[in-house]
Amino acid sequence: FMPLVSRKGILAIAAVIDVAINARSRPVSAKALAARHKLPSRHLEPVLQALVREGILRGVRGPHGGYELAREHRRISAADILRAASTAEDADDPPLPNSALVNDVVKPALVEAERTFSSVLGRISVEDMAKRAQALK
Repeated sequence: FMPLVSRKGILAIAAVIDVAINARSRPVSAKALAARHKLPSRHLEPVLQALVREGILRGVRGPHGGYELAREHRRISAADILRAASTAEDADDPPLPNSALVNDVVKPALVEAERTFSSVLGRISVEDMAKRAQALK
């Protein structure tokens, strides 16, 4: 089984849901997010920055600053979040080889699967996932 979603993508989705649930009264700090998900904040920061750049989260400065949703959670899909996460800087990710095999065989073969996967992801909203997360509490 090969995961279709990168660790960075899963982390981004979890961060957005966490913010959706916890940023009711005030923004969620990166430190609080990192602590809740048992991660060093250096792993989280590039993902959070990408989510802000792509208009999914809004960064709030100041002593009680942090992150909040930039738009209604029913208007943010898992596909939006993964698209944003894919733009985050990632030092550990090796670049793909620029070869005929990769470009003409491997990539086209994966396009259809990715298209199907992406359309299903587009139907999963942060609102739906936040409701499921609330049920866990």
